[in-house]
Amino acid sequence: RRGRKGRNMVYTVGEMARLLDVSASTLRYYDKEGLLPFLERSSGGIRIFQDSDFEWLSIISCLKQTGMPIKDIKAFIDWCIEGDATIPQRLGLIDQQRQRVLEQIEQLQATLHILDYKHWYYETAQKAGTCAIHETLTEADIPPALQDACRCIKGAAD
Repeated sequence: RRGRKGRNMVYTVGEMARLLDVSASTLRYYDKEGLLPFLERSSGGIRIFQDSDFEWLSIISCLKQTGMPIKDIKAFIDWCIEGDATIPQRLGLIDQQRQRVLEQIEQLQATLHILDYKHWYYETAQKAGTCAIHETLTEADIPPALQDACRCIKGAAD
């Protein structure tokens, strides 16, 4: 993200927003919420982003995508600015959020498994020309990889 001959590039809100694939209003909101204390402004008060801001903004975007509340992201940024004495707090926050993401992945995997079962269910019904085909099938007729999802759905319906 360096300009020609290694110079640090300067970006407007719109340019930085495009680089990060977020809206300019998102960056303005982050600034308003105190997430961008490193941000410089021109003499006219216009926000000026530099190459070095890209990493900060990428981390903020990552944390936001994990569902982390703005107040926790602000605490993280503040701890980063405070320095090495806050490494344990930062590590704890990152570990907590990482665990949350792992739980979300597990939930999404379970959801995908049920969708895979329903895909098979409707694909089978389409070939037979009716959903009634499933009334004649036994658990052994269901692909082994989809049997747990079937039991999960049937158990929830009981």
